[in-house]
Amino acid sequence: MKRYHCLALLAATAIWTVPGAALAQARKPTADAAARCTALAGLKLRDTTIASAALVPAKSPETTIAGDVPGYRSFCRVVARVRSEPGSDIGVELWLPAQGWTGVFHGNGSGGFAGTFALGYSGMVEGLRRGFATVTTDAGTAPATPLEGDALIGQPRKWRDWGRLSTHVMTMTGKAITTAFYGQDARRSYYTGCSTGGQMGLIEALHYPGDYDGILVGAPVIDRTWGHAAVLWNYASANSTPGRLLSEAKLKLLNKAAIAGCWRQGHGLAGDRFISDPMSCKFDPRVLQCKGAASDACLTEGEVSTARAFYSGPTDRDGKPTYYGWLPGSEMPDTFGWSFLQKPINDQPPFGALFKWVFGPNWDWKNFDFDRDMPTVNARLDPIVNDATRGSLAAFAARGGKLIVYHGLADTLVAPGQSVAFFDRHAAQMGGAGKLADSARLFLAPGMMHCGGGTGPDAFNATLGIPPRPPSDDAQHDLFSALIAWADKGEVPDRIVATKFGSEDAGKIDMQRPLCPYPQRAVYRGTGSTLSASSFRCEAALDR
Repeated sequence: MKRYHCLALLAATAIWTVPGAALAQARKPTADAAARCTALAGLKLRDTTIASAALVPAKSPETTIAGDVPGYRSFCRVVARVRSEPGSDIGVELWLPAQGWTGVFHGNGSGGFAGTFALGYSGMVEGLRRGFATVTTDAGTAPATPLEGDALIGQPRKWRDWGRLSTHVMTMTGKAITTAFYGQDARRSYYTGCSTGGQMGLIEALHYPGDYDGILVGAPVIDRTWGHAAVLWNYASANSTPGRLLSEAKLKLLNKAAIAGCWRQGHGLAGDRFISDPMSCKFDPRVLQCKGAASDACLTEGEVSTARAFYSGPTDRDGKPTYYGWLPGSEMPDTFGWSFLQKPINDQPPFGALFKWVFGPNWDWKNFDFDRDMPTVNARLDPIVNDATRGSLAAFAARGGKLIVYHGLADTLVAPGQSVAFFDRHAAQMGGAGKLADSARLFLAPGMMHCGGGTGPDAFNATLGIPPRPPSDDAQHDLFSALIAWADKGEVPDRIVATKFGSEDAGKIDMQRPLCPYPQRAVYRGTGSTLSASSFRCEAALDR
């Protein structure tokens, strides 16, 4: 979630630096476009108030001392609020190209507890660059922020808007405004989002199958209540007893040992800083336990217990898993990795506000008992926020809809195991993995953290903003282009090339690897550079 916090700060200025690589149309908007934009302020839609409608002028690319600053096309920026009943107030922001609209509508998700438009801006920047009418929502949770949800205590309708309804409201409202501005309906509709935005996309596919022709989501939060419980489990494991926090030095030690151990088991390549197939690897941090005095070269018994808890995920009092843990290779001392999971936010565990919705503002994590209290949490919140665990993709598939999910295997906020379980469950419902693959595909990214970052190749989705854009917009390197090619032309995404750019030279490619549709995996051919995607093939994975 820290990545989303940083993204919000950067994306808040993205409106002024929209990439302008495809500005084929004249930059000066017509007087007609300006008039049509202004007229939207008076548009009458049910339960909807148009808060503002203003034309943003185009900006030409610039070369500055800091580097090239791309331009952007002129667009009509509309902000609306939808209040369908007391307690519900869903914000919608829409950018409508003044010229060169391609006839495409593009929805974008949010992150964390939402409460802001800013987390959708990176996707909107890309949509506008392509000539799409592009929209996002605050998910109806303002004044909450992505990292803090205390403002939602006692607000069950806002929980429901956040958990299910806001994306559909954004879509219907955005499409209506788009039609009013252009005088015609969008011919195609696509959605992109990650994390909470990933959950929002799955809700659309499962419960509103007519909203979008193609949906691209990353690291989707599927079981919301247990997802927050997993973060609480980690925090409690590291903080309940003194001496159990894992320092940056200990996390680096763990990460190095996990990579080496998985390499010896055949689940990685020599020289890689990540594990290729961590879901097949077995790693016990006890191999690092100190045999003498404690030092940065070994783990104390308490530190071993913390690491084991992170790998196992929540278990019941008998040791039986109740959710998923983090995979070997995810032990990053990044502000967004295991370090983040051990640190409080405003004196409470990360994302702990969800438990205050159930137990009240004085809830204390120290008194939380998972066996006793999780049934209470689910009794209150499961029907409201966990609809991504229910429903079927059958209707979405029947109308020709295409779904692509991607998930970093070094993610430490949303467990990769639940995305795999989601696909296995829906494959069973649809009549097998082959049948599901006609309409939905999962790409697992080794070494990538939550939505991006990490030591593995993570540039393969132009809508994220962070990490960098892929080196090409074609369907072989960019998942958004691959989704569009699949939905529009029937070009099946059998392989996506993921890129790792240099940390010192942002334009230098350090390595490329193929991402293969689950259950396939990328396998080294035995010859050629391991830094080149051409040295790998996709093949069926062995039984896990």
